Amino acid sequence: MRLAFLGTPAMAVPSLQALVTAGHEVAVVVTGADKRRGRGSESSPSPVKAAALQLGLEVSSDVDDVLRREIELGVVVAFGHLIRPHILDDVPMVNSHFSLLPRWRGAAPVERALLAGDTETGVCLMRLEAGLDTGPVYDAVRVPIGRTTTLHELRESLIAAGVEQLVRCLSGPLPTPIEQQGEPVYAAKIRASELRIDWSQPAEQIDRLIRLGGAWTMFRRKRLKVLEAVLQADGASFVEGRSLEEPVSGLRLVTVQPEGKSAMSLTDFKLGLRQLRGEFFE
Repeated sequence: MRLAFLGTPAMAVPSLQALVTAGHEVAVVVTGADKRRGRGSESSPSPVKAAALQLGLEVSSDVDDVLRREIELGVVVAFGHLIRPHILDDVPMVNSHFSLLPRWRGAAPVERALLAGDTETGVCLMRLEAGLDTGPVYDAVRVPIGRTTTLHELRESLIAAGVEQLVRCLSGPLPTPIEQQGEPVYAAKIRASELRIDWSQPAEQIDRLIRLGGAWTMFRRKRLKVLEAVLQADGASFVEGRSLEEPVSGLRLVTVQPEGKSAMSLTDFKLGLRQLRGEFFE
């Protein structure tokens, strides 16, 4: 099949590679523009662009280039930009979306599923429409979310499931699409302020935030990232200020990263404090 591929981040690269390996002709790869690196004038290509160039594919940052090729199907994986109706009217497109639609439409479906405590999510291959993730679904694959699953682990599982699904569904005629069923839930982008730990929350909620990556708190007026914790069996209750190791009942902190320093165990962090004065995280 003669395809256009639209994607930008690293999580879209395996899908592009798999389509080429499966024998599809990728006529053009549309991806985000190069980004300036640091303070100088040098720029870096998107992960998808770098992969496409290695594969010898033509690359563009202009979505309208899809209209200038004889394309049978456009494949969208984490493109990050809305595609205008006049393009969708001319070129049929499918979108590999990392959620079980209509739950978690939008920008951060993987993050929101983990943060909400969902026990499963998945990948939907849907027909792309002008609306935000509103198209009918050709195929859905379910992926469990374990009690200790991190965002990185969940994303890797979804990427693998999405690659298999995409290759399978494009190996012949697309299945008959089914309209989405149920109440839509939207996945807004994670704000930086949401990553600050609220120690009044239950242990389970704080644990999910830590597994999301980027969680932080304040200690002695400096930011402290909390990289790893272990949720104990009694994690439903909350007791304020028990210790630095277990600031919330049932949640034991393991690895932290002080501001301007490398990651370290909480034990090593405490050894460097010289003196503890009944202090607690802010």
